Amino acid sequence: MEKQGALPMRIFRFYLEGFQSMQWGRTLWVIILIKLFIMFCILRVFFFPRYLNQFETDADKGEYVSNELIYRITP
Repeated sequence: MEKQGALPMRIFRFYLEGFQSMQWGRTLWVIILIKLFIMFCILRVFFFPRYLNQFETDADKGEYVSNELIYRITP
């Protein structure tokens, strides 16, 4: 078996050729991209608030994180 390039490029070509030969390939890519946008851009705002923005210095942020790690573990 002869290698035709780097592994990431071969994987990319595999998926590209597979989706090009499909009848619904472009529609599937659009659905995938919409889902990724929703997961990483919209849901991030609601489920991952930025607690560390309330602190001004790195020392205050570090203290907050260490206290949260310690006090969440202890019952």
